[in-house]
Amino acid sequence: MDVSGRRVLVLGAAKSGVAASKFLKEHGAEVILSDIKTFSEMQGIEEEVKPLGINTIWGKHPDIKSLSPQLIIVSPGIPLSVPPLVEAAELNIPIISELELAFQFARTPFIAVTGTNGKTTTTALTGQLFLDANRRVFIGGNIGLPLISQVEKYGPQDLIVAEVSSFQLATTKTFKPRVAIIINITPDHLDWHGSMDAYREAKAKIFANQSEEDILILNYDDPLVKDLAYRAKSQVIFFSCRNKLEEGVYLLNGQVVIDIGEGPVPIVEREDIFLKGNHNLENVMAAVAAGYILGLEPEQIKFTLISFKGVAHRLEFVAEIEGVKFINDSKGTNPDASIKAIEAYSEPIILIAGGKNKGSDFSEFALKIKEKVKALVLVGQAAPEIKKAVTEIGYDSYHEVNTFQEAVYKANELAEKGDIVLLSPACASWDMFKSFEERGDVFKELVHSLRR
Repeated sequence: MDVSGRRVLVLGAAKSGVAASKFLKEHGAEVILSDIKTFSEMQGIEEEVKPLGINTIWGKHPDIKSLSPQLIIVSPGIPLSVPPLVEAAELNIPIISELELAFQFARTPFIAVTGTNGKTTTTALTGQLFLDANRRVFIGGNIGLPLISQVEKYGPQDLIVAEVSSFQLATTKTFKPRVAIIINITPDHLDWHGSMDAYREAKAKIFANQSEEDILILNYDDPLVKDLAYRAKSQVIFFSCRNKLEEGVYLLNGQVVIDIGEGPVPIVEREDIFLKGNHNLENVMAAVAAGYILGLEPEQIKFTLISFKGVAHRLEFVAEIEGVKFINDSKGTNPDASIKAIEAYSEPIILIAGGKNKGSDFSEFALKIKEKVKALVLVGQAAPEIKKAVTEIGYDSYHEVNTFQEAVYKANELAEKGDIVLLSPACASWDMFKSFEERGDVFKELVHSLRR
């Protein structure tokens, strides 16, 4: 892609939008960075980009007809239904994500990971497999640094392991990873996509441009994922926690094994894997498939699996105070993720839940709460919806609070020695925080303050 001399509008001035703006300017584009947040909210970004010659529009939607951009880069999370993007589509102005922009400038093979839940852990684990094998790897995308800020630093012999979201995939055109992984598909972001079918179609774009020499790794146990195999031109490798497969990654006599047509190759005893829980076993199996198919030896893979301790905000152990363990699962931003978090523990659970609902149904979440949660602390915009879901099935051990600080203190008050206080909100953080990371960091600070 040649952007020199082209007028490019970047919608959204979060990390990826700012990074894309800088990249485009360095490559000779005329760049306009826009965000509906006000000038006062964006003053720091204004001071960062203005000296670079990047024009800005704050506090309103840009007028597409008057700007006449030749290309639009849309940041993750901005719906394609906002007026400037609708207008741009009518004028046939190309709209792409920062992921697509980065791919078009890349010289490096991609492993791309998507799924409703577990994609950050799978991305980090897969990247670590190759790092531990002394490969030069960049791990990023929807986590860490934006791809566009790093993509030109890596060459054909290196590897990019990227977490990619449905938002990013929805506006890809040529994106073609060497290896694509879909871990699972459960309802999420339906307020953005409009329907479950549209959400699944966005996920499926991860392999839309793959050819026969590429690899697609799919969860055999998830029907919405498994059935995508029929549409793939690439070589499909299944993984399964529940079934013995003719080929793929599965459990055999307590071991994770992989069989790609040459018989089962033992990788690691399940009990030796550091990451616990069935949901993490899915993540491990997906990473095993990627590592093995790209040439890593079983012993190399095993080394990482028995030592990799996970990532922040995903069932992250924070502290044990007076016999109570505090777990930060702030990345549990939808009911399915939080159900899996609850299932990972046998101890009594004091659950902190609530935040901004992304169009989710809380009925299954409520059933799991009734089954396993000793006490529920509700906070945030969605608290009334979750309360309604649990009371309808006869669960009444809930406590409503007004602030996040109150939620942590109330959970600590309710907990007894041997209990777990679990932050797994089943909701986005945007009603109270800028991100799930900020929410998790505040949780950790509040937990540590309990010691004082």
